[in-house]
Amino acid sequence: MPVLPFPWHHGDVQLRCVIVDDDTIFLDVARALLEREGMTVAGLAGNCAEAVERARALHPDVMLIDIRLSEESGFDTARQLAADGQAAALIMISTYREADYADLIAESPAIGFLNKTDLSAAAIQRLVGAT
Repeated sequence: MPVLPFPWHHGDVQLRCVIVDDDTIFLDVARALLEREGMTVAGLAGNCAEAVERARALHPDVMLIDIRLSEESGFDTARQLAADGQAAALIMISTYREADYADLIAESPAIGFLNKTDLSAAAIQRLVGAT
């Protein structure tokens, strides 16, 4: 599968993402990394309510959702975004191994999973391009 040239585009439109994580340090690091690699980080969210709000307001192409959001579940957040009619590609992220959550990932509306240590614009592009 070909990877589109830098900056990261899907078709003729540059991919815009929202990152959903309760760790503000991770949000800052992930935003800086993805923007340095040419992606547009349209917004950040720390919980489910903020994620839904950002999805409605920003209409991102991709949403990166941490599996564990303090007292909330990232899987519940993904289901709510899908039920709300938000058409963004949903990607679950975590420091835990994919195998630890394989069944839940498969049952979720997410298009895939990325370990936070593997997060990159190229990895996101591969998942989005595979759908």
